[in-house]
Amino acid sequence: MNDDAVWQPLLDELDRWQQRGQIATAWLRDDDAIEPTAPLERLLTLTGRYAVPTTLAVIPAFTGGALAHRLATAAHVEVAVHGWSHENFAPGGEKKQELGAHRPADVVLASLEKGLTHLSRLHGDRFVPVLVPPWNRIDPELIPKLGGIGYRALSVFGPETNSALRSLNTHVDVMDWRGTRGGRDAGVLVGEMVARLRAMEAGGGTLGLLTHHLVHDAAVWTFLEALFERTTGHPACTWARLSAIVGNSGS
Repeated sequence: MNDDAVWQPLLDELDRWQQRGQIATAWLRDDDAIEPTAPLERLLTLTGRYAVPTTLAVIPAFTGGALAHRLATAAHVEVAVHGWSHENFAPGGEKKQELGAHRPADVVLASLEKGLTHLSRLHGDRFVPVLVPPWNRIDPELIPKLGGIGYRALSVFGPETNSALRSLNTHVDVMDWRGTRGGRDAGVLVGEMVARLRAMEAGGGTLGLLTHHLVHDAAVWTFLEALFERTTGHPACTWARLSAIVGNSGS
């Protein structure tokens, strides 16, 4: 199957949106940033070339002025909070969690408040008070308390189901974590994006794309460039800043 055939279902779906006079909102979340690296530079260059707003989920415990200095010249990039230390506190045999019920809630919340304060000071106006739990997992009992320490939204992976705090989730993950640990098949990813767009047609929301720059292989970089090339110029698709989505209660 040639590249054009792989991408045609997505273009057909966006054409349908255009015919209805609607615009689909997409956004990009990239996890695990700490410091400037060659993979991060590649991501910033690629997204900058296509003017795709990018949200970096930054691990507060291990980041500092070097990343802030680099992002100061990347106007299309914003920063969200990726837990505190991305440390697993779950016992063996359980799925990894930093923000589970394995520690007292006040201890976990204090670390999340510290992370919010740290990243806000480092990144100023490019900081968005959104929590991205490591491994996309969080104890549900914590969620109603996040607003009280300054968070305006929560972003995990999958359909939005949480009602205690606004959810701005990602829905398509480029990585094959359970298989090759490389990029997933482009045709499968296109199919998932089309399915998400159809769900949005019925229920609203956004299409959140999840990436992890530190572990991308050639397939991921090729996929992202092809995606941006085909969607950034389509009148029925807009890549939005996370701050704009958070600020729009109707999105």
